[in-house]
Amino acid sequence: MQGVGFRPFVYGQALRCGLGGFVLNDSAGVTIEIEGAPANLEAFERALREQPPPLARIDRVACEALPPLGEHSFAIAHSQAGTERRTLIAPDSATCDDCLRELLDPTDRRAGYAFTNCTNCGPRFTIVQDVPYDRAQTTMRVFPMCPACAAEYADPLDRRFHAQPNACPVCGPALDFHLHVANIHLLSTDPIH
Repeated sequence: MQGVGFRPFVYGQALRCGLGGFVLNDSAGVTIEIEGAPANLEAFERALREQPPPLARIDRVACEALPPLGEHSFAIAHSQAGTERRTLIAPDSATCDDCLRELLDPTDRRAGYAFTNCTNCGPRFTIVQDVPYDRAQTTMRVFPMCPACAAEYADPLDRRFHAQPNACPVCGPALDFHLHVANIHLLSTDPIH
């Protein structure tokens, strides 16, 4: 399943476990190539199975031994689109507690912003246009991120790391509400008593 913050989660776990390699979305799901000490690989796999992101659902983990490449750093690689599309996109998710706090905090830069979201909440299915699930494949592609949102998106320690719908009032979609009230005069044919 894509759109649940799984790549950022994998990235964080790989850093914590001192592993090298990469993770990427593809048309079939998520691919991870990872290498390191056996105990660290076991800790990584355990975290993958036991502590996935809140919206993640892991249907299957298939492991294959590959010759080590001597990788010491870990990266989120560019997604790879294929001709066969078998992956699921997560449904939209209600605003999480962290985003609600920001939304209701008058001092926060997202105060009152209707489209506040992070990797744990927000739109997925309603904005995706194709897989793999990357911003360029969503309706958000027409909203370039401002420097503050781009910094969150690029920061592995931020909960908006690789959050595809990331936006704020400066760079994201806007919502306007207009209430038009018409003067209504009621006429009665009955005499007023």
